[in-house]
Amino acid sequence: MNPTTEQRLTLITRGLEETMTTADLVQLLESGEPIRHYIGFEISGKIHLGTGLMCMAKIRDFLDAGVECTILLADWHTWINDKLGGDREAIRAVALNYFQEGMKAALRCYDRDPSRVKFVLGTDLYHCNDAYWATVIDVAKNTTLARMQRSITILGRREGESVDFAKLIYPAMQAADIFALGVNLAHAGMDQRKAHVIARDTALRIRSLPLRNARGEQIKPVSVHHPLLLGLRKPPIWPPPENESLQDFRAAMKMSKSDPASAVFIHDSPEEIRAKIRRAFCPPQEVTFNPVLDWAHRLLFESGRDLYIDRTPENGGPVRFDTWEELSEAYRSGALHPLDLKNGVAEALIELLEPARRIFADAEHQRWIAEVERLQGLQSQAGKN
Repeated sequence: MNPTTEQRLTLITRGLEETMTTADLVQLLESGEPIRHYIGFEISGKIHLGTGLMCMAKIRDFLDAGVECTILLADWHTWINDKLGGDREAIRAVALNYFQEGMKAALRCYDRDPSRVKFVLGTDLYHCNDAYWATVIDVAKNTTLARMQRSITILGRREGESVDFAKLIYPAMQAADIFALGVNLAHAGMDQRKAHVIARDTALRIRSLPLRNARGEQIKPVSVHHPLLLGLRKPPIWPPPENESLQDFRAAMKMSKSDPASAVFIHDSPEEIRAKIRRAFCPPQEVTFNPVLDWAHRLLFESGRDLYIDRTPENGGPVRFDTWEELSEAYRSGALHPLDLKNGVAEALIELLEPARRIFADAEHQRWIAEVERLQGLQSQAGKN
């Protein structure tokens, strides 16, 4: 049975932090036109839960809503941003082997068929594609230098940081990707929203590859942003400063693949998952900036799962939470101890990640994990020199 427009809207927007704009999305749904989605990824290291599960949970929702989904393996962006040592051939190999297979494995964790998702390598999209490069210029001609400089935060760089000029081309390329792929639903984490704002602001002035609806009218892409998953480490400043925005503080706490202690990777062993979560920052009765609760909320409850916690009789015995509201209230009140929460979330994630762990257990997949770790080590060493 095909979902209704209202059901499709609910699926597409579930768990998002922002939709630009809801009115545009409703209009797109009501038009009956195919909805073409994309999300792009730098090939910058091992796949953690913020990349694998957060993004694949949304792709599952999009697939269920009848959306055509595409993942861009952004090897040129990775090269521009100095990841994996800037070795283009190594980046491309990791993209087509480790990363593509890892994202397919992550989608299997949510019981969806990865053959329904199209994977596009940046190199293949750009090769002999004059219209793409003309669109990069189109975007750049309609964007100021100052705005490009402000937008380097999408590369994980600080605004005002001194960077090579190639990094200023990155936002224009990211916006051009949307038009080159014919995307009317652009998707990313909140840290990438500046690129989507540029795409929307320039969309009606694009001449090379304009985005059009079925009536031939030039349109803006809808853009949707999921929240960033919190990392496990305690933030440098605690409690949150009163003069800092909550959104900025949350962004500073995001999970990072360059800090293995802050992240769980999709192929981590049960023992590694338990050990990392056992050491996690998990302040008693704190709900807003608690990474363990954040993972339960984003990865379990928003995906339609519950949470079972096998407590000892002395701590109240086993308990099952069917909703995020029940869990957060129990934790806020002190009825649920941090250690019991950690144990429950660890076991739930071990179960959820079993399909990915099984796929990465063979020698070939283990070889690619080792290759990514080797390249990250070279990158880290280069950064110290």
